[in-house]
This record gives sequence, C-alpha cells and structure tokens, in this order.
Amino acid sequence: MDFAWTAKEQQFRQEIRDFLRRELPSDWLQRAGEDDESARDEFEKGFARKLGERGWLTCAWPKEYGGLGWSPMEQMIFNEEMALHKAPRKYMGNGISLAGPVIMIHGTQEQKQRHLPKIARAEVIWCQLFSEPNAGSDLASLQTFAEDKSDYFLLNGQKVWTSQGMESHWGILLARTDKDLPKHKGISYFLIDLTLPGVTRRPIVNMADVVHFGEFFFDNVRIPRDCLVGEKNKGWYLATTTLNFERSGIKVTIPAMQLFEEVVELAKKGVDGYKPIEINPMLRHKLADMSVQLQASRMLSYKVGWMQNAGKIPSYESSIARLFATELTQRLTQLSMEVLGHWGELTHVSKVNVLRGKVQKLYRGQRAITIGSGTSEIQRNTIAMRGLGLPRG
Repeated sequence: MDFAWTAKEQQFRQEIRDFLRRELPSDWLQRAGEDDESARDEFEKGFARKLGERGWLTCAWPKEYGGLGWSPMEQMIFNEEMALHKAPRKYMGNGISLAGPVIMIHGTQEQKQRHLPKIARAEVIWCQLFSEPNAGSDLASLQTFAEDKSDYFLLNGQKVWTSQGMESHWGILLARTDKDLPKHKGISYFLIDLTLPGVTRRPIVNMADVVHFGEFFFDNVRIPRDCLVGEKNKGWYLATTTLNFERSGIKVTIPAMQLFEEVVELAKKGVDGYKPIEINPMLRHKLADMSVQLQASRMLSYKVGWMQNAGKIPSYESSIARLFATELTQRLTQLSMEVLGHWGELTHVSKVNVLRGKVQKLYRGQRAITIGSGTSEIQRNTIAMRGLGLPRG
C-alpha cells in the first residue's frame, strides 16, 4: 500500500474541501435549526441539490447514467471530506447506493427514465423494505406476499427496521410471489410508491430517543406491474446487485475521530466555566490507546480504498475495516462517558451545553452499530473463511 497522495488526488481533495467550506458553514446545524426539523430538512435538501448540480451525489455512477465514474479513491476522499465537514447525507443513501444500481442494471428503460434523474437531483428519498419481524438474518424466509393479478400485484404483509422509513417517498421491496418454489426462488423485487392506498407506516423510537426506523404495514396495496424489476421470482438475485462503490468504512471512522478530539478538548478546558476534568493516569493511558486505535482504523479504511483503486477486490479486508471501526466506535463512546462522567449524561436541552448532548445519544445509539448492515459475527465469519481459509462452521 502506498500511503502518499498523488498531486492529482491532493488537488481533487482541495476542490472538495473548498466547496464544502464555501457551502457548508461549520455551525450549519445551529443555523439550520437543530431542533427545527423543517428548517433543517430545507437546508439539507438545498445542499444536496448543489451536490446534484455538480454530479457529486451520484459520483460513483457510470457516466452513461449521469454519474461521474469516479474511482474508488476519489470516492473515499470525497466521503472523508464530507465526514470531516459533518455534511448532511440524507439524500445520499439508499436511492444512490441500492435502488439506483438495481434500476440501472435490471430496470426497464421507462424505469430508468422515471427514477434515475430524480435520485440524481435529490428529489426523492428511498428506503429499503427487506427485513420483517421473523425474517432478518434469514431474509429469504420473508412472508410478505404479492399476488399476481395480471395488471398489478396485490401486496399484503409487514416490514420492520426500515431506516429513513418515516421520511422516504419510495422504497425497494422484496416480496414472495410464489409460495410453492424454494424460498430463494419465489421472491420478486419491486419499486413501491409509499403514498399508495393501503400503505401504513409507524415510527420506531430507538434507545437513543431518535426516530430512525419505520415499521410498514401493507393491506391490499396495488403495485402496478411496471414497478416489478426484472423477472418475477428472480428478486433474490437482484437484491445482491451492487456497483463498484467505495466501501472503506471511512464514513464511520472520521466521525469517531472527531468525537474523540471534542471530548479531549472539553476535558482540557472544562464545561461551561467549570474547572477542567481531572484525567487520572489510567484514563490517560486509555485515551492514548484510543488515539492509536483511531489511526489504525483510518489506515484500514485507506487500505480498502487503495485496493479498489488498484483494481483489486477487497472481500475480507473490507470486513476487517468495518468490524474494527464499528466495535471501536462502541469502545469510544464508552470511554467518552467515562471521561465526562455526569457531564456526558446531559441532553442537548440541558442548561449546561455539553456537545449538544451528543455523547449520551451516541453512547446509547451505537449499541446497534455492530448489528445493522451485517453483524460482527457475520464479519468475523467472512474474515475467517475468506481471509484465513478456515472451513465454514
């Protein structure tokens, strides 16, 4: 691995950095109204459209579909700078990374024309309607059923743990369309308008008191036949479709490094006029160790980006980077609470402002980071089999 940035990469980073400094003030959260959801959403939408105008929202998409065809290293630099500047990413989620690629590769010309430009212009938020109450890790056992009625499919069932579900306009959905076929072969892939009659969504408040997930109920929902992607009963194979997106995990590592720096600085200067927080030798040792771990996590992310840029396929390497970064985040939030003590328990509505209540919220919220998008156990299995050549257990 070459740790040096080329002159072209440094120039590219500076271009991204100049744009973000110009368009995204460091205090944008306060300016946009941190507690005013409508003001914040309007700011994020406007920012996303500026990215869309430059093609940066869909920078990894092939040029024939309106993307820029950026290399994995360029994508990683972009993601790193976005994280460093705490840029909003609401419109950079499932539409770009999941729905878009499937539509590009398997969708009809009409589906491409209808959906891809709107995703690229940040006009639509998408969610992934895959998991069900009894179909999480074993997704192929899903029971939501779409009955073929010739001109449309009649959908009945339930989906849960849907990220951004409460604010999404469209969803990508897996549903069973043949109960007699083996479970992997009787599933179809749909694009669903979430304003259709019969769609009901309810918020799920997580342990950090944040509504990040939605729960969906489908009661005789008529999905037009032109919303079926690819062949009927072949949806399972479509669900594995991806493009060569950067997957280094840098978006997890950088916020962790920022939190560490904020907590250390807060301990040094004290909280709102109070004396600095006393750091005993044992705690000082833990902080030094955490600083080393954060740098190691960043290097693991760089390695994945470097491999992809060199045309190599990081299989277990990306699992190593993700596993280390997610578990490191949990260790970091634990240490942050240990450093701040009772100060860390304060919420953003407290009279004393301690990082706007971020520490206690992250401490609670990050319990799930080693579950979503592939558990730590799954990552370890991947590392064991692909990296160490161990037999499947």
